[in-house]
Amino acid sequence: MSSKVFVSGVGMIPFTKAGTGASYDQMGAEAGRMALADAGISYDEIEQAYAGYVYGDSTSGQKALYQIGMTGIPVINVNNNCSTGSTALFLARQAIASGALDCVLVLGFEQMNPGALGSIFQDRPSPFDAFDAVTDQLVGMPQIPLALRYFGGAGLAHMKKYGTPLEAFAKIRAKASRHAANNPLALFKQVVTADDVMNSSMIWPGVMTKLMACPPTCGAAAAVLVSGSFAKARGLNTSVYIAAQAMTTDKPGTFDSGDMMQLVGYDMSKEAAAKVYQESGLGPEDLDVVELHDCFAQNELITYEALGLCPEGGADKFINDGDNTYGGKVVTNPSGGLLSKGHPLGATGLAQCFELTHQLRGTAGARQVAGAQVGLQHNLGLGGACVVTMYRAA
Repeated sequence: MSSKVFVSGVGMIPFTKAGTGASYDQMGAEAGRMALADAGISYDEIEQAYAGYVYGDSTSGQKALYQIGMTGIPVINVNNNCSTGSTALFLARQAIASGALDCVLVLGFEQMNPGALGSIFQDRPSPFDAFDAVTDQLVGMPQIPLALRYFGGAGLAHMKKYGTPLEAFAKIRAKASRHAANNPLALFKQVVTADDVMNSSMIWPGVMTKLMACPPTCGAAAAVLVSGSFAKARGLNTSVYIAAQAMTTDKPGTFDSGDMMQLVGYDMSKEAAAKVYQESGLGPEDLDVVELHDCFAQNELITYEALGLCPEGGADKFINDGDNTYGGKVVTNPSGGLLSKGHPLGATGLAQCFELTHQLRGTAGARQVAGAQVGLQHNLGLGGACVVTMYRAA
């Protein structure tokens, strides 16, 4: 793959609480139109579209895109759990980098219901059977919803291994709220303190409070990716490009290691990041801004280490030194992340792309990371897949 891939347009609608937003097709179409307008092109110039969502019937992508136009182009529907949006981005980037296409629209949307995530189909084997079996063995707690068991268990494993205090996760959630206060598209803009997080209702005593978990959310985001030749011919924005990208899935260690951190994708994240650092020729020390998958504060903390932002076991110090926010080593989740911005599953990866594109353009407003030139995106889905993407300012 030799063709450079530019992010010429991005769009995102404000995220809303589950059950309060527009329908998935309306949200998706609006975000798609925004990305096209930002790129300065019409839908007629799109050669192919990738639509990502988790909860929806087949061909929901067509339902959303047909409101923008019906040009007969290929529409590929993508579902890879919480990494769905970035998986769609991965496919689109491959198509352009290989020289097969010049202009692709990537769309992610989700219309969610209130409450904890759960299986929809009860008449067939669950993709999470193996994950549940390991979790039952390592942490028990079958009365707690599955996602909380997974990531709470991973946080507990880190606490036991490195002596990490519960307050470290609370400080992450407080940081997310401070960042989201400057993001008009975020769901939760109220600033909370670490004490507020610690004093919120305990959903797993000693392991997780309510404010350490992201809420079910509705929303949509989109991006237009183009080749250099296409952009040059039409005078499109080439200020941001994808310098490297990698996607990983589980290996035997996910289930055989006896480690809840590995069960929730620590090794997938670490391997994907290593591949991106090698491909780009850049390392963690070169990053200005990171949007990472903080579905729970626990996952943000262990991801600091998986991405090499700090040494293994060094996350608590990284947080206490303020190295995860403005004025520190690397600003993590300036958007507010999934914890405060919200997590509409299929849209999350494209929302991260939206944020990093604006950061590297220098158009992020009150949440702008000063002088941002290099950004990293981390999007994780259990079951499993992890996509890590390196963006650079041209």
